[in-house]
Amino acid sequence: MKIRTVATCVFLVAPSLGVAQDVTLKMGHAASTTHVFHSGLEIFAEKVAEKTGGSVAVEVFGDRQLGDDKELLEGIQIGLIDGALVSSATLPLVIGAAPFDSLQLPFLIGSYEELSDLLTSDLGDELLATLDDKSIKGVGFIEAGQRHFLATSMQVEGIENFAGLKTRIVPIPLHKAIWETIGVNPIGMAYGEVYSALETGTIDAVEINMSSIRSESLYDAAKHVTKTGHYFWPGVIMISGARWDALSDEQKAAVAEAGHETTAEAYALASSLEAETIQFLEDNGVTVGELGDLDKMRELTAPIVDEWTAKDPLIAKITEHFRSGS
Repeated sequence: MKIRTVATCVFLVAPSLGVAQDVTLKMGHAASTTHVFHSGLEIFAEKVAEKTGGSVAVEVFGDRQLGDDKELLEGIQIGLIDGALVSSATLPLVIGAAPFDSLQLPFLIGSYEELSDLLTSDLGDELLATLDDKSIKGVGFIEAGQRHFLATSMQVEGIENFAGLKTRIVPIPLHKAIWETIGVNPIGMAYGEVYSALETGTIDAVEINMSSIRSESLYDAAKHVTKTGHYFWPGVIMISGARWDALSDEQKAAVAEAGHETTAEAYALASSLEAETIQFLEDNGVTVGELGDLDKMRELTAPIVDEWTAKDPLIAKITEHFRSGS
């Protein structure tokens, strides 16, 4: 009887001692399965499987199968969704994660490499850690690409051409401030509605990355791209706090390592795809041009960087990092 009691106790406490259990995490994103977000999340899945010896599996669901960014965030917080890749731009508005605005301050970040270096540093970890008290564990980033400007009926060649264009933006205060300053008529709209809105003339333009123009076939509805590179578009790899807490310490360390490695590889991938994506768009009848007075656009939006830098200490740290070149 005593032997049986001891065995029973060992069995009951084993999970709390960090014994690895097989876990499957279903992770969604709001982009197409042909988008670099999907490729990046598949890289993460492969690394997680490798580093955990197969004890943690990640299943990737694209095409908004598990919801759009807002639905994914809300589902993760209450534990209905295991994990997701969510555009960082939506985090300040949907869950109050203000420091993530730092990643989309106009013209602050000069290159994919600069951003990758930041996001794989201690400062990047500090940014991810701000999600801990929101029932979310952030483990890495995947880049969709620098944002540019796509219009339906005209080539935007100078600042004056932006005036009054009905332009889709992510409906957050930072983007609204940026695009009102530039002179467009900003219209908040869900990502999944952009194609039909361009096609029907509900909007004249959208600020967007090349990868999404291609993966969402937006080039069928709009043929004029102006390269501005005003900010980048990181997605945050995140796991529900409840699912994270259920992992063993060894599994947590392995998944975190997978997230760091995925971040570096995903940024290199996004950078390498830019020229090929532009060539694809041009082959499909899209005119890709430059903004003749890009310096004027930088000048107009510079006060917004200062304004947002003053809003949060971590934004200030990240802004200083890029301005100092450290």
